[in-house]
Amino acid sequence: MKLEFAVPPGTVYQGGGTAPVVAPATGAELGTTGVANAEDVTLVCTAAAAAQRDWAAATYDERAAVLRRAGTLIEEHAAELRGWVGRETGAVDGMAAFAVGVAAQECYEAAALASRSPGEILPTNQPRLSLLRRVPVGVVGVISPFNVPLILSIRSVAPALALGNAVVLKPDVRTPVSGGFAIARILAEAGLPDGLLHVLPGGAEAGSALVADPRVRVISFTGSTRTGRTVAELAARHLKRVHLELGGNAPVLVWDDVDVDEVAATLAGIAYYNAG
Repeated sequence: MKLEFAVPPGTVYQGGGTAPVVAPATGAELGTTGVANAEDVTLVCTAAAAAQRDWAAATYDERAAVLRRAGTLIEEHAAELRGWVGRETGAVDGMAAFAVGVAAQECYEAAALASRSPGEILPTNQPRLSLLRRVPVGVVGVISPFNVPLILSIRSVAPALALGNAVVLKPDVRTPVSGGFAIARILAEAGLPDGLLHVLPGGAEAGSALVADPRVRVISFTGSTRTGRTVAELAARHLKRVHLELGGNAPVLVWDDVDVDEVAATLAGIAYYNAG
């Protein structure tokens, strides 16, 4: 079976117009994607909140089965996924293969979350039980970047779904397939009920609307430090939980007892592994 992760023609949510999807390595146009605006975000958040209730009521076995099946499908269609990662991001095949492998493992790890204890007994000085319950938050908003889109989307989408939430995913408009549509297609084929995962490629308008929407209780954002500050400030005004992974170069400490040539080669590989 071939899934054919093409950019959907005339994507349903395109209040912000359309944008070409261009291969950075060649300049070739791969297709055209819709661009979501604030009104689109409101529509899908409403739909996601409605669909989430039944999903939260499903057994953990049902949710885990979908995530395990998604991991298997990613492995079965690895070549096709690698192709899209390479075309959309410019990544060499080794990097694309790494992204696909990690994506499958993220699904398997998320499947294991579904059966974790839903609560715990808290200590109390009274002759009664004090019970902490863990429940789904409802709708989770995920904003992912262009550089490693498959990993940086699925690592937030899969756990959120496994724990009974619905997800609104906003990938970068430059990588709508590997950052969004391919994930949605895989999960649909794996048996995820309709309405639980919405993919809306978009820019700042869609991102701000997603953070501000009252139905979205948690935001997962990966991107630049500057945009991360904006996301955190907006989320704080609406008293929302926010998870941030922001840009910047991590420092490296090199002691005087190492092989300098080996360290230099290792650091160069790490720094430029995803440079196309």
